Amino acid sequence: MSNVDHPNYYNQGKIEVIDIIEDQKLSFHLGNAVKYICRAGAKDPSKRIEDLEKAVWYINRFIRLLREAETE
Repeated sequence: MSNVDHPNYYNQGKIEVIDIIEDQKLSFHLGNAVKYICRAGAKDPSKRIEDLEKAVWYINRFIRLLREAETE
């Protein structure tokens, strides 16, 4: 596998995360959240919590954008 488009930590299960994101037509923010959740700790086990915190950050940012759009 190529370290550019298919590093080992990209395939933890039977489906690659990018395929899920594209299939569900997720926004940038939600796609990144799913990516961080699915790959949490896979690249570096010591950063599992950090990866999950990044997912939360993307979700919270998306929620903020939705709320701002409601008030416009």
